[in-house]
Amino acid sequence: MVELKTDTSIDAMHAAGQVVGRALTAVRQAADVGVSLLELDALAHEVLREAGASSPFLGYRPSFALTPFPAVLCTSVNDAVVHGVPTAYRLRDGDLLSVDFGAELDGWVGDSAISLVVGTPRPADLRLIETAERALAAGIEAAVVGNRIGDIAHAIGSVCRGAGYGLMEDFGGHGVGRRMHEDPPVPNEGRPGRGLKLRHGMVLAIEPMLIAGGTDAYHTAPDGWTLCTNDGSRAAHVEHTVAITHAGPRILTARQSD
Repeated sequence: MVELKTDTSIDAMHAAGQVVGRALTAVRQAADVGVSLLELDALAHEVLREAGASSPFLGYRPSFALTPFPAVLCTSVNDAVVHGVPTAYRLRDGDLLSVDFGAELDGWVGDSAISLVVGTPRPADLRLIETAERALAAGIEAAVVGNRIGDIAHAIGSVCRGAGYGLMEDFGGHGVGRRMHEDPPVPNEGRPGRGLKLRHGMVLAIEPMLIAGGTDAYHTAPDGWTLCTNDGSRAAHVEHTVAITHAGPRILTARQSD
């Protein structure tokens, strides 16, 4: 069932989203050659503590997971698409890092993700990230009252496929509210004019996940969480929590650098 949020609830979700934005900004600034993924996770944990917020990621265990998630950040490096578990791995020059983060504040959740290059970038990686961000922007632009879920999915998929990138068919966006994952699912590819009609008060996490090699194939790493490309090509993941309002889409996880 899709829960429509009141304007007051959306404001409360925006407060949670601001915590998410601060943490991702801090992580982006700290991500440098030699910094470990665990150090980035500790930094995000500190942002949560200072805000009086908690993590919807830590201890999360969906049906597909063998163990609860052990961190507050997902840190996916190079051929890892999403759900990367922070480890003692130290970032290297040229690594492509995707970071997914959520915060729960006063009972409401915000969820967002960024992709970045550490140190010296490869032009191909910059194109991949730029395309992911364009796909996210296209999906947000379609997130208006009266449109349908398929319009968001089609907007994202058109940008990604048009650039020759692959997509993860089984994973995409979702509703957000009191819980991190709520109805409805928001695919990254679909047919316009199809699916649930968008209404004022719906809040969605819109999150393109692109595979540079052009295939859609992926596998789960031995940690039981990290999803990696089958062809070893790099991946990018970006995300915002967005409220559907009569005034247009409202990004609840916007960062000062956006």
